[in-house]
Amino acid sequence: MRGDSSSAQFALFHGTFRIFLAEALLLPTGLITAAYLTRKFGPADYGLFTLAATVISWIEWTVSSIFARATLKFTAEIEDWRPLGTKVVRLHTVVGCLAAAGIWSLSDSVAALLGEPLLSSCLKWFAIDIPLFSIAQAHRNLLVGLGRFNARAVISVVRWLVRLLAVIGLVELGLSVSGAILGSVVATIVELIVARYYIQPSILQSSDFPLRKLWDYALPLFMFAFSMRIYEKLDLVLLKPMGRTTADTGFYGAAQNLSLVVSLFSLSFAPLVLSSLSRMLSAGETEKAKELGRISLRVILALFPFAAMSAGASDEIVGLIFGPMFQETAPILARLIFSGVLLAGISVVTAILTAVGRPGLTFALTSPMVPISMVGYLLMIPRGGAIAAANVNLAVTFVGTITSLAALHRICGILPPALSTVRAVLISFVAYIIASWWPAHGWLLVLKLLCLSMMIGLALVISGEVPLREFINKVAQASRLRAAADETSALH
Repeated sequence: MRGDSSSAQFALFHGTFRIFLAEALLLPTGLITAAYLTRKFGPADYGLFTLAATVISWIEWTVSSIFARATLKFTAEIEDWRPLGTKVVRLHTVVGCLAAAGIWSLSDSVAALLGEPLLSSCLKWFAIDIPLFSIAQAHRNLLVGLGRFNARAVISVVRWLVRLLAVIGLVELGLSVSGAILGSVVATIVELIVARYYIQPSILQSSDFPLRKLWDYALPLFMFAFSMRIYEKLDLVLLKPMGRTTADTGFYGAAQNLSLVVSLFSLSFAPLVLSSLSRMLSAGETEKAKELGRISLRVILALFPFAAMSAGASDEIVGLIFGPMFQETAPILARLIFSGVLLAGISVVTAILTAVGRPGLTFALTSPMVPISMVGYLLMIPRGGAIAAANVNLAVTFVGTITSLAALHRICGILPPALSTVRAVLISFVAYIIASWWPAHGWLLVLKLLCLSMMIGLALVISGEVPLREFINKVAQASRLRAAADETSALH
């Protein structure tokens, strides 16, 4: 079963589907939360909360990414995960606590640097979340590496539901911005409790897993993740120091929140690609692993038409969710949604490179994006504001994606098929035109987006870009294999 290609593909896409649906709860819960907070706080206070959440999220994902991909790779390859689990949880605990202490002590300086004195107290409250988040991520990575995708999905469902209820409940009690912060901390605490229910790596027992082996992969992958975390939020963070208002930060943060759907898919898909490819390569299934890599790139191409649909309807989407005060968010969203898809492509490419044993190349490919984008922001934000920042982000992300694909082709001989690329571009163009041309306001917009999504899905199936019959056959074959394995297990 471990090396079976059909079973591996089924596990990858079925696991991605479950985790994506779980993470996609961030969309309704996050949008409800965002719609509530924007109306409750207004652009200035919402911009303050967004800025604090951005800084803390930046630190949390950076800390958690130090050992994330190394954990996925080694957990998928070794027989006994417990020594590795102990080592990983300890490291996440130590690094998370150090990061929390650091942001607590530097909160005044960060607030002064960003020109927002009120940010200091927000960062101090939010610092509580950092070690809790880091430890919870360690548990989630172990579950994905072990192939326990259902448990991983349940954890996300609990997190987003609790976050919605806690944030709104505490703000309604009169705690304002601090209530929104504490609600996020409560959600992380509950997430960690649920994660410990599913998997209990020991912290106190000794571990003989070699730290150097983990660090040889962790260091370059951390540098890659660190540079990407900086890159993803650099535009938002630089708006205020470059002379823009807190309201501009709120508009840009709202656009980033709306583009989270692509980030959620990447968060669901890329780790599973790494885990699945590592298992296949350790079993000697090199050609089948390459096939799975090509299929993964085609999945990213299939996201572009949905991004085009969102860009075409950006004015209406922003109006429905955030109200007329946030209409300046729409053109920013139209650009950032495409940047999100391109970043998802980079995430998948680097996951493949990690699986084939080239972790150092991931940082070499992506690190230039940070200084190049910073130069662009410094030149363009004073002239064009938030729209210019979004343009720079999209341009640099596009160049980074092309460079990453070229490196992947040179090393692994993998590229998305040219015909698939042409199909994705054509369907995206048509989706954008229809979304722009078809007016829909209020809740009629939901019907419009559902109809367009169905049309895009049908176009992908008819064009052969989504091989529906082949996938159904693989699902049926994998189900038969699983039933046979269960029968054999029952006999023994």
